[in-house]
Amino acid sequence: MTALGAVFRPQLPPERLRDVARTAEEAGLEELWLWEDCFYESGIASAAAALAWTQRLRVGVGLLPVPLRNVALTAMEAATLHRLFPGRVALGVGHGVQDWMAQVGARVDSPLTLLREHLTALRALLHGERVTVQGRYVRLDDVALDWPPPTAPDVLAGAKGPRTIRLTGETADGTILEAGTTPDGVRRACALLAEGRAAAGRSGQHHVTVHLHAATGPDAAARLRAALAPGDDGMPPGIGVAGDAQECARAVRDLADAGAGTVVLQPTADEPDPEGFVRFVAGQVRPLVP
Repeated sequence: MTALGAVFRPQLPPERLRDVARTAEEAGLEELWLWEDCFYESGIASAAAALAWTQRLRVGVGLLPVPLRNVALTAMEAATLHRLFPGRVALGVGHGVQDWMAQVGARVDSPLTLLREHLTALRALLHGERVTVQGRYVRLDDVALDWPPPTAPDVLAGAKGPRTIRLTGETADGTILEAGTTPDGVRRACALLAEGRAAAGRSGQHHVTVHLHAATGPDAAARLRAALAPGDDGMPPGIGVAGDAQECARAVRDLADAGAGTVVLQPTADEPDPEGFVRFVAGQVRPLVP
């Protein structure tokens, strides 16, 4: 079955998160996703709060930008969340938006190398291993977590370009594709992921999560068009959906048929009713998605 989620946009103030998370739980939404975009809200702090306010809701963070984080700290925070809320946490890492990384003095010459080193060390630490590594960016000397998760969790990574997608196939347990990825884009990504996994000699399932630009309500098309394609050229087909539950469910099913295991509906930044949006996803779209 395709898992379904919705995004709490960081353009909303943090104090709105409690009501949205509780509404998502009450509505039966499976997953609520958060961002750690500069310079809005902390992904880990927000996730911990949302998890504590709910009992069943799964909370994802996509993404934690690795240039901002020492891998030992990422592992400590991830392990703590997984132990406190087993089975309810999904954490993804990525190389971050390079302009933002430059603003804080964290931009590196090779984001791909940093992501590979970070992912490799993070997975090892969360598997309870003792790690010594002297990489180009990641350097650990006899580091092991005192409280690793009892069961090693999946480590997810965000990817956009072909090289990064292949890398996540090699080194991550799942991949998060950006909003605006079309069904054909998902198919191409799945092929690249398979190449990366084959190169690394990995087998088993690799879970793909896709964010989907979505808007509903009487002004849905106008809001989505303004958000995605300001100007006169119109909105390229397939990068988002505006309409009722039937139309949104059709777009979700197309992504699922292309290989997405989880589809996360992403409202526009000016969504007038965030609580209503998660109710819509859980109560109206979910019954139409197998």
